[in-house]
Amino acid sequence: MSRIGRLPVPILKGVEVKQANGALSVKGPKGQLELHVHPDMTVVVDESEVRVERPSDHKDHRALHGLTRSLIANMVKGVTDGFSKTLEIVGVGYRADAKGQGITLNLGYSHPIEYVPVDGISLECPNQTTIVVKGIDKEKVGQTAADIRGFRPPEPYKGKGIRYQGEHVRRKAGKTAGS
Repeated sequence: MSRIGRLPVPILKGVEVKQANGALSVKGPKGQLELHVHPDMTVVVDESEVRVERPSDHKDHRALHGLTRSLIANMVKGVTDGFSKTLEIVGVGYRADAKGQGITLNLGYSHPIEYVPVDGISLECPNQTTIVVKGIDKEKVGQTAADIRGFRPPEPYKGKGIRYQGEHVRRKAGKTAGS
């Protein structure tokens, strides 16, 4: 059995889980999320927990078992606590400013970049070199952070660019003067 798939997902206080027509909906204090469950997986909803069961030990079923359980656990955590990712901007003159729903990025290009997130995602700029991406859907939070990082990924020579908080950038030695 899958070590992750066989673990039950506890339903926290204030969270409501419903199952109908192959879809699982989780409603909590921060919002509501929905997941279309693969037809081979069986989801059992009790009063205090959610369990995922698989029909056989086939390779595809084993993979779907753990995946489905992880997606449900992320939904429960998302509607109660939410998810966030922090990005750091490194570089002289590089900065971000909150502007309405989105942000304006000055990253050394000839023009500023205006970025507006998808629904359900909020962007905050506590200072000019930090961006905080928040939301209840883990996938959307991660994709939004990756999109913003993609505007100017960290480069290996000076380390300039947008990086995740705590990300280590491998540095390279530059050219040296010939003698």
